[in-house]
This record gives sequence, structure tokens and C-alpha cells, in this order.
Amino acid sequence: MARAVVVVMDSVGIGGAPDAAAFGDEGANTVLHIAEACAAGRADAGRAGPLRLPVLDGLGLGAAVRLASGRAAPGLGAAPGGLWGAATEVSRGKDTPSGHWELAGVPVPWEWTTFPDTVPAFPDALAAEAARLAGTAGILGNCRASGTEIIARLGAEHLRSGWPICYTSADSVFQIAAHEEAFGLGRLLALCERLAPRLHAMRVGRVIARPFTGSDGEGFRRTPNRRDFAVPPPAPTLLDRAAAAGRQVIGVGKIGDIFSGRGLTESHRGKSDLELSGHLARAIGAAEDGSLTFANFVEFDSLWGHRRDVAGYARALEAFDGWAAGWIAQARPGDLVLFTADHGNDPTWPGTDHTRERVPVLAHGAGRKAAGLVAFADVASSVAAHLGLPDAGPGRSFL
Repeated sequence: MARAVVVVMDSVGIGGAPDAAAFGDEGANTVLHIAEACAAGRADAGRAGPLRLPVLDGLGLGAAVRLASGRAAPGLGAAPGGLWGAATEVSRGKDTPSGHWELAGVPVPWEWTTFPDTVPAFPDALAAEAARLAGTAGILGNCRASGTEIIARLGAEHLRSGWPICYTSADSVFQIAAHEEAFGLGRLLALCERLAPRLHAMRVGRVIARPFTGSDGEGFRRTPNRRDFAVPPPAPTLLDRAAAAGRQVIGVGKIGDIFSGRGLTESHRGKSDLELSGHLARAIGAAEDGSLTFANFVEFDSLWGHRRDVAGYARALEAFDGWAAGWIAQARPGDLVLFTADHGNDPTWPGTDHTRERVPVLAHGAGRKAAGLVAFADVASSVAAHLGLPDAGPGRSFL
């Protein structure tokens, strides 16, 4: 029985979203601008020369960039050897849950709540509730901020006061940073879990625990023990339907958090994308016939996109391309291995937020085929068709 592997390259957008201007992102193109920087010698830290992605480009990445945006990415000119296309999102967001849910067949039926770019950013009652649940007299931050910047600015005050650092972004998130040792990792996770229902009732998509370590003298560093407490999907997803049909459904990376644990028969976390690459390789090697493996690789977004580090993003893409060669080599005859993304995060773009973009759809195991411009939800319909599952979503198969 056929197996399917869906790999989400978190934030690897390819430009061209028709509604990008409404999000302030007209012209953003994550892959194109990284490739241009590499070709111009502006991304040579830890690497050198043009962007080299032989596996992804061999499937059709360069062709997908041209289809999505009408632009050619330097160094990505291979003739497509797999299934390739570009997907457009209909959900009114450029965030992780919206993108993943829609890829799994469930577009978001509501507008997410975001907090204003003001100080304070949060309603007084919400800030007071966060402090009450933390057992403190108040909170720090209460603003939009970069996660690395705010712990550098407020980490020492957090250690002195014991107050949690609460902040947000342009996405629908409430983030809480706290020292993993002085405040306590368990205490931070419990605080986020207890506060999450209130935020979810407000249509805020995620409460995110952001633990860090360090000191004022040596600096502060975020740890890999992040946890997301997300709103559950509003309808059964591809994962739910596969599990209901008795299939093995394996989540790798943040998938358990993004789908609130629903539809998974097993889940594998890791402290880095390198560790996750090993989890995914083992899953592909051992997964049952008829199984669905759904993976998220977040460091493109969390380490390089938000920090606007073009060279770091390029290094991560090239490392991922090497891992992808191994995963494809492990695939059995009849397997579908599909690579896509959930939104963009152009590291050349102003600010630190996600960017509204189309995303690539690249597949091994579906022959050589131009899928064209498709919808995010078409990914779920196509995977369901490959696995022989009923499709209850709004998409159509492009296989």
C-alpha cells in the first residue's frame, strides 16, 4: 500500500501571492532574494557562491519560482524532473497554523486576532491574568518585539524581578519568555498552558513558551525547549481522516503542537532541524504501508528568516537539500515524498515578520508533471488520493 511523506519547509516562500499588497508584502520572495544575494556574493558567511539546491531544483524549485512570481532565481535553472507547482493560500493570515491547516485541507474560517503595535499591546485584563497565573505582581514587555531582541533588553530585569516577559508580533500570537532555570521550564510551560484557553477564546492562534538561559554578563540565549499551545483546527484535517481510517500518522517537529495533537499516532520532537532530519529518515525507513508522515522544519523561519540572516538561510537550505537526497533515496516504490511550505519569511524584507507568498509544491514519486498554480488545500486532496483515503476537504488532487 502506498505511503506519503509531507515535508513543510517552514517559511520557504516563492513570491507572487496575489494579495501580498494587502499584507504589505508586494515583491517579497524568499527563495528568489536569497538566490540573488548568493549569486551576487552577499551571502558568503559560512558558504560561498551561487545557491546550490540540486535535489529541490531537480524536482522543480526553480520552475516553481518562475511560475509563482515570473522571476528566475539565479542558480535554480534545472529542468524539472518531478511534480512541481506553486500553491496559493486563501486563509487570511501568513502564520504557521493557517498554512499547515490549509495544507491539511482546512482553510481558516475566521480572522485571527492580532495585537496592536503599541505599548502596552495587551488589554489590561489579559496582562493582569498573565501575572496572576505566573504568581507575579506584573509582566514585562507588553509590546511587539523580536524574541532575541526582547530577551537581550529585558533578560536582566526578568532575573531581578521574576516577572515573565510577554510580547507579540504581527502574527496572532502571545509569547512568554522566561529563564529556563531561574523561572523554571515547567513553570513556564504550565503558565502558557493555563493562559492558552483565554487567548484561544479571543481567536489568538498560539500561546508560545520561549525559554532562555544565560546572564546579563554573558548574554541570553533561547533554548530549543519552545512549546506552542495552538487553537485546535476547526474541522477534521487530513491527519484526522488518515488516523480514523486506521493508518499510522507520524508527526515530526512542531506538527503535534500545530494540530493540537489531533490525528497523530506518534510524534517525534527534536532540539534542531538536524535532529529532526534523523527522525524523519527513521520514519521513512520504518513507517507502515499506507502511512502518512507529516514533518515541519522550523529553523528556516525561527533562526534565519525572522533574524533577516540571508547567509544563514542559504546555509540551511543547502543543508536541507542534502538531507532531502537521503530521504528520497529511502523511499519505496509507490511512495509520495512531497515538499512544500506554509508562508514566506523573506530575509531581505523590512521588519522581522512573515511575508505573504505562494509556496512551492515539489514531489518525488508522482512522475514528471507540471501541476501548475494550485491551492494549499489541493495538497491534502492529492495526498488523500495517493493514500486511497476519502477527501472531505475543499481541494482537488493534482496528481
